[in-house]
Amino acid sequence: MSATDEIDHPAVAAPPAPPPHRERRIGSVEVLAALLVLLVVFRGPLASLISGPRLQTWTTVFVSVLVQAVPFLVFGVVLSAVIAVFVPRSFWARALPKHPALAVPAAGLAGVVLPGCECGSVPIAGSLIRRGVTPAAALAFLLAAPAINPIVLTATAVAFPGNPEMVVARGAASLVVAVTMGWLWLRLGKADWIRLPHRPDLDGLGRGQAFWAAARHDVMHAGGFLVLGAAAAATINVVVPERWLTSLASNPVLSVLALAVLAVLLSICSEADAFVAASLSQFSLTSRLVFLVVGPMVDLKLISMQTGVFGRRFAARFAPATLVAGILAGSAFGAVLL
Repeated sequence: MSATDEIDHPAVAAPPAPPPHRERRIGSVEVLAALLVLLVVFRGPLASLISGPRLQTWTTVFVSVLVQAVPFLVFGVVLSAVIAVFVPRSFWARALPKHPALAVPAAGLAGVVLPGCECGSVPIAGSLIRRGVTPAAALAFLLAAPAINPIVLTATAVAFPGNPEMVVARGAASLVVAVTMGWLWLRLGKADWIRLPHRPDLDGLGRGQAFWAAARHDVMHAGGFLVLGAAAAATINVVVPERWLTSLASNPVLSVLALAVLAVLLSICSEADAFVAASLSQFSLTSRLVFLVVGPMVDLKLISMQTGVFGRRFAARFAPATLVAGILAGSAFGAVLL
């Protein structure tokens, strides 16, 4: 073929292939939301189908915990996503004092303005450290934010309408634990105990996409654990013999330790744990306060998240120390205020 032929008959480029069609898949969030809606809508017919009185009691406790807790959970997740996406991460570094010892209580008090659960506080604390915030202040924020924000304290007031002192005791004890752990890290913590992964969570996404990604993540984690926590609370009220609970609850030391361990195992979101604690009416207010102080700071999902964000060496030291501090602070404020 000559050069003239090549000019007269140029190669025709193939048309671009159409973009692949992405099918809309139903995820775990949609399934959870549908189950919760169906459970609430058809709770009457479902209760009538259950003939056993023990199963009826289980259903009543389970549904009541969910119905009271879900609005606070949804509201907290939405506001947490808004703050995570629309508030610059560098804002926290500029807002905190430069001196580490002063930055710790300031970071703890900054948790008041973060209406979210502990699921969101772990990655935010990691982001704060990446932005240059001293780890002690970031850890104080991590512990305080899920426990003293307005959503959690309002939920506590609703769950304990006859005991407003429970709100004060929870906020004060949680803040004391957060600040104490921050100062303890300043004194004993080592930089090589923290190993942050090199991957941003929401970078590269538009604000709308980042908002829905953060909201879906929090709902998927917090909502699922809320259902498990409500089921566990209902099971405790039905399966465990009443004489066992009465015997355990009558011992001040055992009741505190039992609910501290229960808070670690149940892994309930902080926006919903007050309603579960209120359902454990066999136990004293002090032991239930320990449950509320320990839960947002030390539980199974938090330990796993802290391991993923900060590393195993950090979680192996930080979680047990926080558990002890939570038990001591909750018991002390319970003895004084309750």
